[in-house]
Amino acid sequence: MTEQMSAPQPPAARPRRQPKPPVVLEVTATERLGPHMVRLTLGGPGFPVYQDKDATDKYVKLLFADPALGLEMPYDLEALRERLAPEQMPVRRTYTVRSVDPEAGTLTIDFVVHGSDGLAGPWADSARPGDRVCLTGPGGMYRPDPAADWHLLAGDESALPAIGAALEAMPADAVGQAIIEVNGPEDEVGLSVPQGITVTWLHRGTEFTPETTKLAQAVIDAEWREGTVQVFAHGEREMIKDLRRYLADVRGVDRRQMSLSAYWAYGRAEEAFQAEKREPIGQIFPDA
Repeated sequence: MTEQMSAPQPPAARPRRQPKPPVVLEVTATERLGPHMVRLTLGGPGFPVYQDKDATDKYVKLLFADPALGLEMPYDLEALRERLAPEQMPVRRTYTVRSVDPEAGTLTIDFVVHGSDGLAGPWADSARPGDRVCLTGPGGMYRPDPAADWHLLAGDESALPAIGAALEAMPADAVGQAIIEVNGPEDEVGLSVPQGITVTWLHRGTEFTPETTKLAQAVIDAEWREGTVQVFAHGEREMIKDLRRYLADVRGVDRRQMSLSAYWAYGRAEEAFQAEKREPIGQIFPDA
């Protein structure tokens, strides 16, 4: 009598995480941080959803609908997909949360603005207290590890809010360096920095292009410390790929010690940028 073998069973599918429904927040204050950055403070009944996320790179997705459609906030995205054409759906724009104030029930978001270019930037530039916005989130996974021997943070304007939040969350005895690229000295913002962290500001002197950015080379040229490093490097996609090659291939940094992500891609609107994340061109790590 032979033993009857049952066919191997496929692993159980991981339950799909249900996205949090959109909420509506209201602009409670605005602040001009420089010629290319404005800070909005948002609050309202939807705020409590943000208190359970401890990451310093937490982000939200703002939803902008065509006013001609007369859609009411908060948008029921599932219902809208059933009756609207894809091009009529609310457009998403992703932004990092700069800070959260649980006592006041508010959060702040810093927006890079370039005149009338883009969608969220012009909206933020003209926003006034009382204006409402629909958004989803938060996401995010990075937080400074107090066990790391030193920290390396690098990014362009898009990563500046997360870098600022990370620096504030570090222990007082943290050591390392932050390298931040902006258009010019007028775009530097005040940061709360541990005494052992050196901040280097890079000035392109013009708008970002693959030819004007100095960030990747500045990181490559910077002093490399001994010990275990924790890396946070976010910003333009091709620049982050350059940093990944240097950090992983030259310095041998363990992937688990690096938070590397593209916040945007030069010459791409967010829809194209997000779609390319599923293609080789959009992957920071080649085996992703």
